[in-house]
Amino acid sequence: MSTRRPLIAALSTAALAAGALAALAGLGPGGQASASAARPIAAAVSTGGVKIAYYDQWSIYGNAFYPKQLDTRGIAGKLDVINYSFGNIHPTDLGCFEANKAAGDDANPNAGDGAGDSYADYQRSFSAADSVDGTADTWNQPIVGVFNQFRELKAKYPKLKINISIGGWSYSKYFSDAAKTDASRQKLVSSCIKQYIQGDLPIDGGYGGAGTAAGIFDGIDIDWEYPGSDGGHLGNHYSAADKQNYTLLLAEFRKQLDAFGAAHGGKKYLLTAALPAGQDKIKNIETDKIGAYLDYANIMTYDMHGAWDADGPAYHQSPLYSGADDPTDVIAPGTQKYSIDNAIDAWLDGSPQYGIAGGFPAGKLTLGYEFYYRGWKGVPAGAKNGLGQPATGASAARPLSAVPGIAHYKELSGIVDNPATTFWDDQAKAAYFYKDGEFFTGLDQKAIQARADYAHSRGLAGAMMYSLLGLDDRTTLLNEIVDAVGSSPTTPPTTPPATTPPTTPPATTPPPTTPPPTTPPAGCTAPAWDRAAVYTGSTHVSYKGHTWNAKWWTQGEEPGTTGDWGVWQDLGAC
Repeated sequence: MSTRRPLIAALSTAALAAGALAALAGLGPGGQASASAARPIAAAVSTGGVKIAYYDQWSIYGNAFYPKQLDTRGIAGKLDVINYSFGNIHPTDLGCFEANKAAGDDANPNAGDGAGDSYADYQRSFSAADSVDGTADTWNQPIVGVFNQFRELKAKYPKLKINISIGGWSYSKYFSDAAKTDASRQKLVSSCIKQYIQGDLPIDGGYGGAGTAAGIFDGIDIDWEYPGSDGGHLGNHYSAADKQNYTLLLAEFRKQLDAFGAAHGGKKYLLTAALPAGQDKIKNIETDKIGAYLDYANIMTYDMHGAWDADGPAYHQSPLYSGADDPTDVIAPGTQKYSIDNAIDAWLDGSPQYGIAGGFPAGKLTLGYEFYYRGWKGVPAGAKNGLGQPATGASAARPLSAVPGIAHYKELSGIVDNPATTFWDDQAKAAYFYKDGEFFTGLDQKAIQARADYAHSRGLAGAMMYSLLGLDDRTTLLNEIVDAVGSSPTTPPTTPPATTPPTTPPATTPPPTTPPPTTPPAGCTAPAWDRAAVYTGSTHVSYKGHTWNAKWWTQGEEPGTTGDWGVWQDLGAC
């Protein structure tokens, strides 16, 4: 089978308005893993309940799925982080940018060049009926669009974090170029922070300007598909140097985000990444190093099979284990059949024979949960209701997903929510759905519970969901995931950074120069906190009459200024 995942690019304003929804634009993982016996699922090691979900830029068009519905349908209150997808990298400037240009056809190697949707981001006005706070946008606001709706959403849900996600299937072409040198890395990172974190949007359509998006985004999500691999979008740039350069790029993002936060009230900014589930792509990433810089790594444990193989055989897009019916070919020089279990083995334990070091901290890793289904048509029932059977092509395009071979949960009413058409593969620990020659692969409650139990048994961080656009009005799949995954953590994972970080120059914005206290406060026995000092996990300091415990590596982060997400745990008054 092909390792390429031909997902459709996100089309912006003009094309989407014409009804050509670019569904599911860009979180195809490509993941390969070998057939193996199912690992016994033990009781939860920890809650591992972080919940991260993607809200797509194009949601506001054909589906009319506005940020307001994140509030009215009870979605926002169940999430810890929303990743807004996607921002792009400029073809020549190699920095973050805004544009109002539709992406081209997916078969075009230049489909994403210069594309973006600034109209959706900050120029599209919302009426009172469609606005989060019930107030209509006005012509003289600094910005409108999804960005402004996010600002209103955060006012209602102050614990909710929102990241800007950069890349995806359609917009990963120039990551390799931008990550190539120290200078290019610094330029990309500083441009993204300036535009999205500092909020300096380019003036367009009468909106934007310096600081107009400040305070909206709490971090940056990197979705490079894929370092060092030809398995991404047609025309993507890649090289063998991507393996090291990806680590260096994440280090630069971490450094500049920390420096910006230190200079602006000590805020902790998140850095997350969508990462592949296939050993053919994992081997191009320094799995033992990048965890030092990430708050969460979201493994794209879906899209392992689909109707890009038009004649099938029909099989699961996200098998927990590789069963006897798994048709994946073993691909030289040594990648195994697709499964979630073998993907996680590679990230945590490594595969030395395939050049994968492992060593990624389990407590920072989330499993992906898909809110859409992949399907085939012309599939005979056979002995297993279509499982492992040939097909005549992709399932018919549905009105909202608008792409053959893909359907949202809400478009499969009567199939995925019907016991008569729902089947269980106990080897793969995965559900599938069959009716009138159509075979669909995706989630149901039993598959969700199996995946969550597996994550708990391995001490993983929680769940990443792609994407909220696929939910039905009752948010069925989200509710089932929330129940299965459990309570959200109160602090991020505590893995310290690598002992020898890459030696890139410091960010251009230094941390504040407030002199540190030189002696502990009266009654305190721990050393006084020092802004210039480096602290590691379990180190105690005194500051403002309290004793504080460092939960992981830190430098320059003032105790008591970053809330539950910060590094410092308040142990009480001295």
